[in-house]
Formats: sequence, C-alpha cells, structure tokens
Amino acid sequence: MDLPIADRWFEFERLRDGITRIWEPHVIRVMQCNVWHVQGRDRDLVIDTGMGIASLTLAAAEVFSRPVTALATHTHLDHVGSLHEFAERLVHVAEGDHLRRPSDNFSMLREDHPLEFIAGLERAGYEVADSFIMALPSAGFDLRRFACPAAPATRLLSEGDVIDLGNRVFEVLHLPGHSPGSIGLWESASGIFFSGDAIYDGPLLDELPGSDIAAYTATMRRLERLPARVVHAGHDPSFDGERLRQLARDYLGRRG
Repeated sequence: MDLPIADRWFEFERLRDGITRIWEPHVIRVMQCNVWHVQGRDRDLVIDTGMGIASLTLAAAEVFSRPVTALATHTHLDHVGSLHEFAERLVHVAEGDHLRRPSDNFSMLREDHPLEFIAGLERAGYEVADSFIMALPSAGFDLRRFACPAAPATRLLSEGDVIDLGNRVFEVLHLPGHSPGSIGLWESASGIFFSGDAIYDGPLLDELPGSDIAAYTATMRRLERLPARVVHAGHDPSFDGERLRQLARDYLGRRG
C-alpha cells in the first residue's frame, strides 16, 4: 500500500486546567486515542499513551519536561503503545498481566483481520479503511508487523486509590465493561473526570474480547450520577457533565 510519510506523528492542544491533549492524526478514528498530559506541582501525569507507532516521549519532550507518571486507563493497544517509554507505569490490577509481555503482532491492514472483528467495528458505527493508519511514521515502516515491548506496571491500582500530584489528587474509579480493568480518574475539587474508554462521545464498544455488557450497564448507572463538570475521554472531543449523563442514559436505553 502506497501511503505518504507523515511530517510529524502527533498533534498537541493546550486546554484549561493545566491539561494538554495529544493525539495521532494519521490513525483512523476507532484507534485514535486521546493522550492526556496533566500538570502537577510535584510531578505530571500522562493518561494513556497512544499506539506507540512513533515515540511519544521524543515528540512531546517539551511537554514532558518534568518528572511524569504514566497511567493506562486499560490495556488495549491504542492506549498503551508508548507505555514502555515511561519509568513509572500504572494500571488496574485486573489488567496488570497484559503488560508483562510484548504485545502480539498487529497488522495495520484491514485484510489481515478476521471479518467478524471488522464487522463488529462497523456495526458499532465506525468506518474501517483498508489501513488503520493513513500515513507512515517513517520510510520502511512495515504495515503488517507491529508490536510493542513489554511495559510491566510499577504500581497496580484498585478502586479508591489516589494519584497525588502534590496540588492535585485524582481518585481511581473502577469502571469495567469495555474491558475488565477499565478505570477513570476523578478530581472532585475541580469536577474534572478522565474517563478512558468507559464513556466517550462516540460509538462505544462493548462486544470486544473481554467486554461485559452487564458490567458496562452498572458502570453507566454509576456515571449517570457522577457530578462531573468536564469529561476528557479516551476518544473524541471532551464534553460537559450534562452530556455525560445523556450518554449514560442513552447506553442504558439500549442495553439496560
């Protein structure tokens, strides 16, 4: 497949509240993860790390200029690809085993994946092109052979744990359904919620290997009651608390 070589792999958007959104514009929507950088007094936090197709830490060296902790909201490839680039790595205990070994080989080509996998993404509402990426990170990149190194967790998280940045404290919410160890981060002082793939303003995936619709409905009932001011999700644009409640109600109307 003849794809162009990207001038740069990541884009950056500085938001309010000391938050920067980083994303990979050349990855198709279903796998285009939001990478969130949060500034703290004592150290910074990176929430999810994208596909790992190009080095996140090199591209974001100016943003990652202070000590940083990397947290995975879950261990799907589009969220942990660059996790190995960070010395401090956090994930929920239910998915810690996934990070102890390199990822399986992943082809970027649609034709190499089972028909049911592609059909499931399309049923959910995603368009899947011939390739999962629309440009190459460099000449010679092999579309059929992509894998990420092991990135063993340095800390395993559970419901109610806290991530303390010195002047900011985030509470870990265990939000299973999309995956067994899906988590969100809740900052009660500001009303900011990082939701990972538990909820986002796009087609939600609840029929993947490891997904659990019953657990997802329980998660949605919980999120419907969360007094969030703003939600920064694993995919697609951020949204406010009213939209969070509407998205949760919509899901419960379909599945609850």
